[in-house]
Amino acid sequence: MEAIFHERQEGSLCAQHCLNNLLQGEYFSPVELSSIAQQLDEEERMRMAEGGVSSEEYRTFLQQPSVNMDDSGFFSIQVSVTCQTVRLISSCR
Repeated sequence: MEAIFHERQEGSLCAQHCLNNLLQGEYFSPVELSSIAQQLDEEERMRMAEGGVSSEEYRTFLQQPSVNMDDSGFFSIQVSVTCQTVRLISSCR
């Protein structure tokens, strides 16, 4: 039997450790997760802008911090799902 990959928990990087343990390797780093979170933030900004950039909802949205990541190492479930999708697509090629 091959060895089971286990990445120990460090800080609040639960999403990174969960993904790497699930995928059985060092596939995602905090830098990569941050990049994906920023992409999701930009997509959300674009979608919100479709309702009008002068709307109260859009202005309020822009004032809020990211819901996809924070400085503690938190990453949203959307980041985790996107990572799994990216990994699945790349493994099918």
